[in-house]
Amino acid sequence: MSAGEENIKTAEQKSSSGDGDSGSAFAQLLSPLRLGPDLVIPNRVIMAPMTRGRSGANGMASAIMAEYYAQRSSAGLIISEGVHTSVLARGWYRAPEIFTQEHSKSWKVVTDRVHEAGGRIFCQLWHCGRVSHSSFRDGVEGYDGEMKKGVAPSPIPHTGLNGKQSFTKLPEGEADIEVPRELTLEEIEAIPAEYKNCAERAHAAGFDGVEIHSSNVSSLG
Repeated sequence: MSAGEENIKTAEQKSSSGDGDSGSAFAQLLSPLRLGPDLVIPNRVIMAPMTRGRSGANGMASAIMAEYYAQRSSAGLIISEGVHTSVLARGWYRAPEIFTQEHSKSWKVVTDRVHEAGGRIFCQLWHCGRVSHSSFRDGVEGYDGEMKKGVAPSPIPHTGLNGKQSFTKLPEGEADIEVPRELTLEEIEAIPAEYKNCAERAHAAGFDGVEIHSSNVSSLG
C-alpha cells in the first residue's frame, strides 16, 4: 500500500468512527470526504467560487491571487473563481483565463501556494456566453464587427441589471446590453474542445480537479 493510499484509508476510518461524536452535525462537517480514487478532503467545508477581478495582463493569475487562495487553504476544498476558457468566453473585467500555456504557468504559482499550505483547489471553467460583451474583444485580432459579440444558442439577450451590461470596463461606465450572435454549428462543436483544452491546462497547472460554471446563462460545453 502506497503512502497516499494509507492516508486515504486512515481518513476514511476517522470519518466512520466520528471520534465518539458521529451523531453531531458539527462532527460530520469536519469529517473527511472522498471525492475520487486519489482525493480525500479533510473536512466538508467547501469554499464557493467568487469572482475577484484581480488577474494580471492578458488574464494571467497574479501574486495577490496566490496570496488570497493560500490564506483560505484550511477549507476542505477551494473552488476557484470563474476562469475564462477562450477569448470568446470573456465576460468579466479582469477575470483570469486558462486557455494558453502561459495562463497555466501563472496558475501553477497559485496551486503551489495552496498545496504548500495544505489545501486543495479545483479550477472553475467559465464561458460567459450571452453575458459577454463585444468590448472584451476590442483590438483582438480576428474579432471584428459581429464577430466581437458574445455568443449564445439563439440571438436572445440576457436581462442584465437595470438593463445594463455589468462587469465591463468602459470609460462611460456600464455598457448597454447587446444581442448575442447565434453560434454556428462549427462553434457549437468547438466549445467542448475548449473545455477539454482548459481542463488539461488546469491539470498541468496543478489543480486537483475542475468544475464547470453553467448558471446565469453561461455556455456549457
